[in-house]
Amino acid sequence: MKALKYITLCLCALTLFSFTAGTKENFSYRQISNKSFTYGENLKYRVHFGWINAATIDINVAPNPVKIDDRTTYHITAKGRTKSSFDWMYKVRDHYETYLDSESMAPLKYFKSVRENSYKDKDLVYYDHSIGHIKGHKKDMDAPQYVQDLVSSLFYARTYDFENATIGETFPIDIYMDQEIYNLKFKYLGKETLKTDVGKVNCYVMRPQLVVDRVFKDEDDMTVWVTADANRIPVRVKTDIWVGSLKIDLTSYGGLANNFSNKR
Repeated sequence: MKALKYITLCLCALTLFSFTAGTKENFSYRQISNKSFTYGENLKYRVHFGWINAATIDINVAPNPVKIDDRTTYHITAKGRTKSSFDWMYKVRDHYETYLDSESMAPLKYFKSVRENSYKDKDLVYYDHSIGHIKGHKKDMDAPQYVQDLVSSLFYARTYDFENATIGETFPIDIYMDQEIYNLKFKYLGKETLKTDVGKVNCYVMRPQLVVDRVFKDEDDMTVWVTADANRIPVRVKTDIWVGSLKIDLTSYGGLANNFSNKR
């Protein structure tokens, strides 16, 4: 199984809207207000495989803006690695990067380098949202305008005000992953208070639609809890897979744009 790849996906499976592509001549980037995160943010997670403390995930926003094609971006990295005590069973060293346009909350560049046991893979793509196209070192392809990737989707979704969502409401999601576009969705389930490593936290609860494959056995086998404050940080993910269950918990945070105001 490629567990950490899909752990990253589950943390990023909250993107909300897809759009129809236009043309370069009449295209202008959308403008989305972001008050949920800023440069220098860092989030750390613990991954349990069943009862075993198996891996960690670190997600970081670089402290300074990075220019891509004269656009200002957030340079965001997500790294997943199994603990040395778990490497004998399944060794993971995954590295993802996205460059997220600071005005449109759409990725301009995406890179991944993964090692999962004997499996190794790399990918590098650039997005042209003006014509709905992805240029990759492996494959060029058409894509929905403002399509997201595994990492960018997490941060785009954090700009959305879930306070106005209704229970049972569903939202579409277009994600690029491994030279494919997945047209998925997620459902808003309401609010819940969780006891976590960072205290009791009021959360929004989501159920992303999964890609059923050799990792996930059912498209509804995942639940995500996101802080019900201005930061909208994923604090817990639980999912069943073919060979057991995974639980991902936030263990520490820093550089937040807002106070962690909903802790109890």
